[in-house]
Amino acid sequence: MLDFTSALYLGMRHPAAQLAPWSSLTLGQPAALREPPGAPALAADLAALQGCEAACVLPSTLHLFWDLFGMLAAERLVILVDGGSYAIARWGAERAQALGLPRQVFPSGEVAALRRLVAAWCRQGRRPLILADGYVPGSEQVLPLAGYAALARQGGGYLLLDDTQVLGVMGASGGGSARLHGLPGESLIIGASLAKGFGVPLAVLTGSDGLLRRFEAHSQTRVHASPPSAAVLAAARRALALNAQHGGALRTRLADRVAQWRSGMAAAGIACRGGSFPVQRLPGRAHLQPALRAAGVLALAQAGDGPGALTFLLRADQTPGQLQQAMDLLEHHIRRRYARSI
Repeated sequence: MLDFTSALYLGMRHPAAQLAPWSSLTLGQPAALREPPGAPALAADLAALQGCEAACVLPSTLHLFWDLFGMLAAERLVILVDGGSYAIARWGAERAQALGLPRQVFPSGEVAALRRLVAAWCRQGRRPLILADGYVPGSEQVLPLAGYAALARQGGGYLLLDDTQVLGVMGASGGGSARLHGLPGESLIIGASLAKGFGVPLAVLTGSDGLLRRFEAHSQTRVHASPPSAAVLAAARRALALNAQHGGALRTRLADRVAQWRSGMAAAGIACRGGSFPVQRLPGRAHLQPALRAAGVLALAQAGDGPGALTFLLRADQTPGQLQQAMDLLEHHIRRRYARSI
């Protein structure tokens, strides 16, 4: 079975036998009382990778955004949400709204609309907290994050990015959106999971040193929830070591797979969205999923406007032959369906 449903973009997997050993999965203590061994050093390495001053690791982005928005709700802010933002970060924004912050959604990528909102709210004495994804999966559009950052800085607020899709995959050394777009530091906050690019179910919050100190002092999940396990921390350390040694080659291989896929789709006349990112979406093709599955190819059927899309997640560990097999099968079923309709 050829699997195009896994988002392990660089093909990183971390078998137990290849991880540094640990004596206990957990200390039985919350991070607020005692950091798990190696967590501060790992956080510092992740901050350096993303070009930020400081970082904190957490079990998931749900923990991260719950705590972060809870802390920021105490400031006189307005949450301005890019329409393409992912659900988990939006849940955090909804928590802050429940705690009293106003929240508005603007069309994804529309800097002019965002500029008007920032100006209007600044006149009411509220600073912008602009929430966006580093990349919106399946989109052809590269978000104008430098423009977002400039508006956040001018308004004395923050640009908060969910960089889960981009971390490890794009930017210098896989450092994500801050390095890819040259984003400034003081007004920038980044929350991301390592689960996609680096294959590790661990979240990291990065930003200025002052903001991270404040976050660690106010975090409730670091008091009431378990910290990341020793196994997850060991996997993250291995992922960073692999990235330092082979990350450039893996990202080049992944880019080659994306280029092969898009070239094949164009040659077959099959509409495909996703640009240079490994999430490739075929609008209106969700109905083909059962036939492809029966033939040994797994893809994601996703609901949306009209008949839905069929999405293929490309990875560095897939071979050119595997991609060609999937593309040939896809073209066959599309041509057969078209022949039946005439």
